[in-house]
This record gives sequence, structure tokens and C-alpha cells, in this order.
Amino acid sequence: MTLELADVFRAAGPRYRASRAGHVSLAELKVMTAVQACRTAALGGHVEACGDCGHQRIAYNSCRNRHCPKCQGATARLWLEAREADHLPVGYFHVVFTLPAAIADIAFANKAVVYDLLFQAASEAMTTIAADPKHLGVRIGITAVLYTWGSAMTHHPHVHMIVPGGGITPDGRRWVSARPAFLLPVRVLGALFRRLFLTRLAALHDAGRLVFFGAHQHLADRRAFWRHLSPLRRTRWVVYAKPPFAGPEAVLRYLARYTHRVAISNRRLVAFDHASVTFRYKDYRRSGADRQQTMTLDADEFIRRFLLHVLPRGFHRIRHYGLLAGGARKAALARARELLAAAPPPAANAANEDPAFRPPCPCCGGRMLSITVIPHGWRRCEPAPRQRGPP
Repeated sequence: MTLELADVFRAAGPRYRASRAGHVSLAELKVMTAVQACRTAALGGHVEACGDCGHQRIAYNSCRNRHCPKCQGATARLWLEAREADHLPVGYFHVVFTLPAAIADIAFANKAVVYDLLFQAASEAMTTIAADPKHLGVRIGITAVLYTWGSAMTHHPHVHMIVPGGGITPDGRRWVSARPAFLLPVRVLGALFRRLFLTRLAALHDAGRLVFFGAHQHLADRRAFWRHLSPLRRTRWVVYAKPPFAGPEAVLRYLARYTHRVAISNRRLVAFDHASVTFRYKDYRRSGADRQQTMTLDADEFIRRFLLHVLPRGFHRIRHYGLLAGGARKAALARARELLAAAPPPAANAANEDPAFRPPCPCCGGRMLSITVIPHGWRRCEPAPRQRGPP
């Protein structure tokens, strides 16, 4: 039987909740409860039968929580089909903007505002430098995805961007392509990203929109906060641009694998003995086969690390900018295809978009029909009263 995150939550979750009563947020409790109940009788479901051979199977409902490792596959597939229509016949670059550790500590207690600022500063740095005539001098398109974790589930906020290699000139008359292995200068991007982020972070502090707890409580004082940021104004901020993907299929494979990823997938879990959890992770200080390592954590620490990455309610971790932004997206992509003399996008797969679509019978490939509804058995988790203070 495959080990799942839900198994850890079921066995060690009650102890974790009790030991941290008042310090686990309602959002974190909801994630734990949803993951535990996902695809179990607690959420109800239905019995399916094959119309040809009569084979039956039970299909329990999914929790549909975006932090659940079992619920992201179908969501990612539907999202990817929509992105296929946006794909242009050009090389695509992968760009990563990372926050320094000193800022990540502030971000943890101010997730919504600091993560939003990370998106703003990174996207503005990209679009500003790309629009500069000394570089490309065009309007580019960006798909940006927020990651808040490192491979060992530590708090490590960074944004991954997928960027077409070129853009449309301001007059809309030409498509200008980037050089085959070079999009924009990373040092210039890093310097602008740093300036935009720190200037706006200071403005958030002055407006009273940041909170501080525990070891960082002294940063509520404006002078202490400026002293904390001062060294960061002189250090290089990491912006990493990878070479272009090897063809459109590689771009889509990347999007399919990474856009809806959660802090840890079930396939990375190795062992659980009710006291500790062993899982696989990548040690980026090593190379080759040695990069793949295993780590064992106390079950409470494992759960704590996973819950570090619960996002604020309503926060969008996938965003689009430039040619791919909002209502202008359709017209901008149509113009880009016209300038590139590209074929129209493929039609979406209507069957997979149908919410009633069911996988075929595993025995004969026949059509599966719902014959019995399993009653909904959900019981809400009543959280302990919230107390102010660090988690």
C-alpha cells in the first residue's frame, strides 16, 4: 500500500493539534482535515459499473483543496489544456526570482502582502528591462508560479517564470525574437528587482501593513527595520535564467509537472512509523546521483514544515503578465501569431473538460456509469480559539 500524506495526518495530526492548540490557524486546520478526508467515505462518492462487462468500482469524492497532493493531477491537466491554446512557436525561457533568507523570515508572518510584492517586483523587473530599447524593446508575455518551499519543505519563497523568447514592439507591427540562448541580463534584472522590492517593502512597513512576532518583533520599529534591510541593499539578489526549453513539448511538460505542485508529493514519502517520517529530497549542494537524499523528521516537525506553505485564502499562486495578462490576452496572442505567421491554436479536448467525464473500464475499456450514490459523511473540524503569536 502506498504511503500518503493523509496517513501522516490521520495518525499524527491529533497529537499535533493538541500540542499546538491555539497556534494552528483555521486555514491550516482546514487543509489537514481536507487532506485526511480526500477520496474517502467521509466525502461521499458513488459506485460505478461498466455498461459492457459489469465491472464495478467505488469512486470517492476529492477534497479539491489546492494543497492536497491527490487533487492536483486533474486540475493541472485542465489548466494545461487551456495553456496549450496560448503556446507560441518560439523558444521559451525559464527565469527564477528568489527572495533572500532575511526577507523570507518577514514573509512568513506576512504571506499575502509579501508574496504579492514578490510577484509585483519580479514581473515589473522583467517587463521593464524587456521594454528597454537597449535590450529587446518589446512587450513580453509571462506565466509566473509561486513556490514557497525548498526540497526539504523549508520556507524558501521564489517565483518561476515561463517566458516566450521575444515580444511585440510598442507599435504592434513587429515580433522581435530574443537571441537563441539569451533573453535578458540577469544582473540587471536582479538589481532592478532588489530596488523595486525593498522600496515597496519599506512603504508597506511605513503604512503599518507588516506584523512581526517572536525574534523579529523588534523590526516593528522603523529604524530597526531599516538596519535589517541595509545589508540587503548591497548584496546581489539571485535571478536565474535557464537556457530555452527544447521545443514546445518540453515547455508543456514543465507546466504540467510544476504549476500545480504542492510542498511534498505522496511519491516522495518513504516511511512512517507514527513517530517520524522519512522522505526523499534533493540536496542542491551535491551533484549527480548524490543529489537524491533521504531525510527523517519527527512527525510533528514534518507536519509543521508542510503547513508552512499553506497559502492565504484567495491568494493566486499562478499569474500572467504582459501579452498573457487578463482581457488583452486573446487579442495579443492573435497578433503575435499573425506576426509569426503561426497556425491557430488546437481545439480543446471537450471530453476532458466535461465534469461528468469518467475514466473507462479498466477491464474492457467500456463506459462506466454511476449506479449508486454514497452518502456524504463529512464532519467539520472545530478549531481551538486562535491566539496571537508565532506558530
